[in-house]
Amino acid sequence: MSPAFTQLYILILCCSYTVSAVDEAFLTNPPDYIKECQIADKNFINCSTQSIQQLFDKLNDGIPGLNSIKSFDPFYLNRIRITQGNSNAINLKVELANVKINGFGHTNVLESIVYPKDYSWKTTFMLPEMKLQGDYSLFGRILLIPLNGHGEVFLEAENMTVIMHSKTRLYEKGGFTFYNVTNCRVDFKIDGLKSYFSNLFNGNKQLEDSTNKFFNDNWRMLADALYTVITQTIEDILLDVLKKIFHYIPANFFINDIPTSKQLYGGSKGAGAEARRPK
Repeated sequence: MSPAFTQLYILILCCSYTVSAVDEAFLTNPPDYIKECQIADKNFINCSTQSIQQLFDKLNDGIPGLNSIKSFDPFYLNRIRITQGNSNAINLKVELANVKINGFGHTNVLESIVYPKDYSWKTTFMLPEMKLQGDYSLFGRILLIPLNGHGEVFLEAENMTVIMHSKTRLYEKGGFTFYNVTNCRVDFKIDGLKSYFSNLFNGNKQLEDSTNKFFNDNWRMLADALYTVITQTIEDILLDVLKKIFHYIPANFFINDIPTSKQLYGGSKGAGAEARRPK
């Protein structure tokens, strides 16, 4: 092996080790922005609600050491593609790109429930407002109105109450138990929805303005029509954020009497062994 090839091989190994070390980084001491709770405590739900509220509050400033979440409010998504057709009135193909979402920085956590059977969660929270803007491409119909356009979209939801159901799988790393968040599904209610779609009819400004006015006057019907668009946007944001947070902060710091994966799932002798970070 030539000296130059040897140096290149060592460099590749060093770079690989650095990436792995960063990827596996996690907290080893409880942070002051999390309230530790015991699931056996009768007041666990109140304690857990306070803890998750403190976590959301800290996300505004950024969690020290967790560099994978660049921005929480605003949050950015590159692309969302959705096909929705649940009635004769709604049949849509929607693509959003360069999406910017504001509002999660003012999250008000109403209730945080953790189910001891499988350590899945039900979290209820409220956003005073959520704003979405980006580029859209839309084909189909809403409320029997035929649409075929692309341009900029703006949505502003008022007093959005979100119920989030999260599935998790426990695993071990460095002597701690962690959550692997595997699934996130949401439902929501809102008190109002303002909207604007530019270039809805490829330059017909009069028809575009009248349609946007109709959407705003009938915002409840529009919210129903865009239900899948809104829920998938929220789910994509929360799943991404929750995965990164709970691979970084041990579950023990949220619930100090949480079982190990072996204690919860049983199974083979190696079920509770230290695991690599799940994908």
